[in-house]
Amino acid sequence: MKIIVLGTAWPYRGGLATFNERLARQFMDEGHQVEIWTFSLQYPSFLFPGKTQYSNEPQPERLVIKRALNSCNPVNWVTVGHQVRQAAPDMLICCYWMSFFAPAYSIVSRIARRNGKTRCVALVHNMIPHEPNVLDKLFAPSFVKSQDGFVALSESVVRDIDKVESRKSKVESRKPKTYSPHPIYDHYGERMDKDEACRSLGLDEQKDYMLFFGLVRAYKGLDLLLDAFGMVKDQLPNLQLIIAGEFYEDEDKYLRQIKENGLEGRVVVNNAFIADADLRKYFGAADLIVQPYKTATQSGVTQVAFHFEKPMLVTNVGGLGEIVHDGKMGYACEPTAESIAADLVDYYLNHRQPAFTKYLKKEKGKYAWSRLTEQFEAMM
Repeated sequence: MKIIVLGTAWPYRGGLATFNERLARQFMDEGHQVEIWTFSLQYPSFLFPGKTQYSNEPQPERLVIKRALNSCNPVNWVTVGHQVRQAAPDMLICCYWMSFFAPAYSIVSRIARRNGKTRCVALVHNMIPHEPNVLDKLFAPSFVKSQDGFVALSESVVRDIDKVESRKSKVESRKPKTYSPHPIYDHYGERMDKDEACRSLGLDEQKDYMLFFGLVRAYKGLDLLLDAFGMVKDQLPNLQLIIAGEFYEDEDKYLRQIKENGLEGRVVVNNAFIADADLRKYFGAADLIVQPYKTATQSGVTQVAFHFEKPMLVTNVGGLGEIVHDGKMGYACEPTAESIAADLVDYYLNHRQPAFTKYLKKEKGKYAWSRLTEQFEAMM
């Protein structure tokens, strides 16, 4: 097939860009012709909460990436729609994660479909975002109506798509939808030995480390983790916490919470976007990956942990509990400090890491990228 992936990619940074690039490579490996059409403008700078939208990594090899879509310019949406229509791909994959982009995607898809050839299939990370706003009710139904089918990465997102479609049409949903678990990010290199990773980060190899990785946002529950750590700090005197990721929240409030919980000297904070080349160091140093989310759909961090065969503690929200089998490869606990604290104690005092790692190795095969591309091909 000829495929256009419409969504974020290099020179933009982040997990979604990484996802789209890896998906494109998988389609290419299977013999398809693939281009990624990314944004000429993704977010206006005043709407972006981080330090920069752009990657400092070199352009990915093998990929055809075209900067085309201006998220704020309706004239551009029409132009891009006609360009896609003329290019006549067999499939246009709109990579959707928030309603801000819904109008642009909707217009492009509607125009592209007029060629009588292109099938528009949405790849939906989040249908209802972690931090809802008024745009969700205004724009999401129009986007759903513009698509021919949907591939979601968790069952909870499929249910959310049904809700949006039913709200718009007032009838039973009929557009095809399917679920394929988030594949494993398998391009970050080999697992790094803990001692080597700790030395590279300037950490004490003799300590136990749990890792909170990724952008720090309110819904990700870092406050719950800090309270839980405060509860168990005396029971687990060797335990340290690494926070590695750029803060999209006020960092000072978390630093105050660290002090209030008596955790000074036991929390390592790196308020920065972690480059791909450094990611394996943080996962190499960690004994446990902790995702204490208050809301979720699925998470790329989980799939990085799979790649590096690191046990996980997640909260049982959204699709996280679908992936992390409680008591086998980690924990899927309630989103409370008390529940997180209890599982931390169980993990470290009962030395669960070897058994959990063994189970993880067996489960990895379920999350191949080929399983995801199969779902898209089934939509044709």
